[in-house]
Amino acid sequence: MLTLLTSMYLVVRAVSSQAEPIRVVVTGAAGQIAYSLLYSIAKGDVFGKDQPIILILLDIPPMLPVLDGVVMELQDCALPLLREVIPTDKVEVGFKDIDAAILVGSMPRKEGMERKDLLKANVAIFKTQGAALDKYAKKTVKVLVVGNPANTNCLIASKSAPSIPKENFSCLTRLDHNRACSQVAMRCSVSSDNVKNVIIWGNHSSTQYPDVHHAKVNIQGSEVAAYDAVKDDAWFRGEFISTVQQRGAAVIKARKLSSAMSAAKAICDHMRDIWFGTKEGEFISMGVHAAGNPYGVPEDLIYSFPVQIKNKTWKIVDGLPINDFSQAKMDATAAELVEERDTAVDFLSQ
Repeated sequence: MLTLLTSMYLVVRAVSSQAEPIRVVVTGAAGQIAYSLLYSIAKGDVFGKDQPIILILLDIPPMLPVLDGVVMELQDCALPLLREVIPTDKVEVGFKDIDAAILVGSMPRKEGMERKDLLKANVAIFKTQGAALDKYAKKTVKVLVVGNPANTNCLIASKSAPSIPKENFSCLTRLDHNRACSQVAMRCSVSSDNVKNVIIWGNHSSTQYPDVHHAKVNIQGSEVAAYDAVKDDAWFRGEFISTVQQRGAAVIKARKLSSAMSAAKAICDHMRDIWFGTKEGEFISMGVHAAGNPYGVPEDLIYSFPVQIKNKTWKIVDGLPINDFSQAKMDATAAELVEERDTAVDFLSQ
């Protein structure tokens, strides 16, 4: 009898200790970035190895047959944490009670398309999605915008969801951050985990400023400033910056497709750091609301800063000295974002 009671207690305890599933939506879920992303989310690489997941796959109606194939593949992976997969083309289904939103889908720039036309199309998309988040999602939802122009799309989504804290919105510059880390690591002949505290300032565009003035490289157990490790200031101020800025275009030229595997990895890194925090003494790059920032960036922007994260709350790293070279680069990318914002806000009010 005692053995039976003990067994029942252990079963009840195991069931009660199992975390409740979280609801995660991915938009543009039939696309190539999502195809590289969904497996990592579903197997626990992002939200934890003991966190069950309900995955909601949102895309436009013509993509629903493709989503059915993605659902079949996720089922066929037989992943223990994946409790349910819901394909949909309806925002009221996609955003209902979600804990995390990864907004990958956006209008891509087509040949001959003016930038303002691209902005107009995306304002419509992210205004709709922001309003749906506002109406259907949990107020604690963490929203990551990936679809380009990511900074301005994120701003529009946030403005369209006034009941969700602005701090819950961020955009992806982690891919640029990872690219910068990798370039420094290759230059120093070390693995990329030996490079920390590179910074991406500003827009996820070719005006972004990859900054290594505060970066450290671990060489044979000793932390060295990146500039001292590389010993090539001209490379850092020239080829390094342009390589990171133009890397997306270089991938498209080579693959005839945009970055997918590396973008998915960056999304995982970004969301995992939101969920579990950054390492002590380290910071990463994220596009966040610029309000109250210590670097003189105009307030009503989503701008990429160095941030540290604790208890799912980010904080811009304060007190980093900025030289004239860096300031000019930071101002240039801010100016582009101001122009984008002003154009987008005009469309938003129409």
